[in-house]
Amino acid sequence: TVALEAVEDGPGAAFEAAAARLAQAGATVDTRPLPFLARAFEMTAPLYTSEAWAEWRTHVERDGDKMFYQVRNRVAAGAEFKAHEFVEAWTALRGLRAEWREAVAGYDAVILPTVPILPPKVADLLADDAYYIERNLMALRNTRIGNLMGLCGISLPTGTPHCGIMLTGLPGTDARLLRLAHAAERALR
Repeated sequence: TVALEAVEDGPGAAFEAAAARLAQAGATVDTRPLPFLARAFEMTAPLYTSEAWAEWRTHVERDGDKMFYQVRNRVAAGAEFKAHEFVEAWTALRGLRAEWREAVAGYDAVILPTVPILPPKVADLLADDAYYIERNLMALRNTRIGNLMGLCGISLPTGTPHCGIMLTGLPGTDARLLRLAHAAERALR
């Protein structure tokens, strides 16, 4: 699945160890592919940037020089999308959300590494625009799954610095997810 692709060694090992501790504590941990997530990520450009442009256009046009240029450029890219592209993406995403609900039916939560990479050095990010974009999108990737699928989620420490484990649940299951997170947190100590 998308969430486990190109996970760096540190976050990957922390995730595997955390999943094993949860299993030792009595959780049933199952691995299954969710191939439709790749299609959902294809919709982020028309959805995220269009919405960001709609919300921030006035600020970008008035005070854009006050924004970090990488963020400003990503927001401004939303001006390029047409309304039909936004609507078509939302329509397709609704179908993928239904696939998610079907795929996770019967599970209490889906666990993922919160972030698949370790924090990069700021100097490296500022020295190379392409590197900044790639690292930024990787840092946001797994939490974007929750955004795309409309989920609630919580991140817990694994005991490894900078490496968390994220539990996600279906919309409206916040209270149950918090109870699960409380139990998981005890198992992860």
